[in-house]
Amino acid sequence: MLSLKITNETNKLKAVVLGLAKNIGNKPTIEDTYDPKSLEHLKAGTYPEEQDMVKEIKAVEEVLKKYDVEVYRPKVIENYNQIFARDIGFVIEDKFVIANILPDREREIEAIQHIIDLIPKENVVRFPEEAHVEGGDVMPHGDYIFIGTYRGEDYPDFITARTNTKAVSALEELFPGKTVKSFNLRKSNTDAKNNALHLDCCFQPVGKNKAIIHKNGFLEEEEYEWLVNYFGKENVFEITAEEMYHMNSNIFSISPEVVISEKNFTRLNTWLREQGITVEEVPYAEIAKQEGLLRCSTLPLIRE
Repeated sequence: MLSLKITNETNKLKAVVLGLAKNIGNKPTIEDTYDPKSLEHLKAGTYPEEQDMVKEIKAVEEVLKKYDVEVYRPKVIENYNQIFARDIGFVIEDKFVIANILPDREREIEAIQHIIDLIPKENVVRFPEEAHVEGGDVMPHGDYIFIGTYRGEDYPDFITARTNTKAVSALEELFPGKTVKSFNLRKSNTDAKNNALHLDCCFQPVGKNKAIIHKNGFLEEEEYEWLVNYFGKENVFEITAEEMYHMNSNIFSISPEVVISEKNFTRLNTWLREQGITVEEVPYAEIAKQEGLLRCSTLPLIRE
């Protein structure tokens, strides 16, 4: 059996689910895209090729194994995109929450059923159908759970709005001992530079007390200010609109002292090293074209 334990984003990682890029199938049609960045690359003829994405995920797997992390993989579904394992579930404390994701992606959950079966049944949770949630929006942080959402009445109009206020309430009910802090995110179906698909597209804790953040990802300035004040301005690395577009906040922590980051994130990687953090650089620019990066591809199960 798996004894799950996740209390934050950075404690030493022991076990993780890593997504797959094999057998990804044909490129989606313009009508079938779920995010503005994929749409942009389809139109430009620069949508990523499977063999390149397979290489990128392999590089991440090698880093994880270097640090003795147990790596679980989904079962391969023919002609199906299974890269973004973070969307389909998340762990808080010893609970595994199966995400209510876009209906077209439901089979991704079936592909990790063999892993879910290792978890005691009483610790596997599924919210009511009307509570939409994806793991990229959910970040446990000690006594807090940070969650990205979209509170606008036009929520149904945005395919980029993945977590609703009903999910915020469901988390509050499931974890009465924690403070669930929600953040209203900027959404766009057509402009990737003005769209925070998930909370981890514009914010992520790193190290022991630091964070990466992009102000424009937040619709409410006071919610952005709350985070800056919580971590302390001197501990926050502010990324530009261009850096957010390239997913600079979507790196992945193996421990407070080690992160996996994209090799082209020069400014961020320099800052991380200045904070005494080891940066394991990998190529991930092809996968990034689908508006997801390293945190999106990983679903942590156990941290110390």
